[in-house]
Amino acid sequence: MKYPTTVLLTLLVLTACTTTDEIIIDQKGVDMAAYQTDLAECKTYSESVKTGEKAGVGAASGAVVGGLIGAITGGTEGAARGAGVGAVGGGAKGAIQGTETEVQVVKNCLRGRGYRVLN
Repeated sequence: MKYPTTVLLTLLVLTACTTTDEIIIDQKGVDMAAYQTDLAECKTYSESVKTGEKAGVGAASGAVVGGLIGAITGGTEGAARGAGVGAVGGGAKGAIQGTETEVQVVKNCLRGRGYRVLN
């Protein structure tokens, strides 16, 4: 069971690399106090993205696919191991996709309010 834990930790580290705190805007002519208010409001909108649900769906589909591959390659024991690895990988992938969607919501919100988002 060391392998699924390693996969999960690696994917969680990658998830932490993309956050709404790393959004870069062109600050020329921008009232930074107003920007901070707008950013906070946009982050509130992004909270409606269901990151946890995406992780759950990813884990379920990963478990099914991993279990099938494990069954083909290693019988019953392989199916259980494959389902575990698939669930961890699928859950982490779903969480990453949810986080990416949250960041995109914030960027779109800021663009809609007239900011030039650079990244």
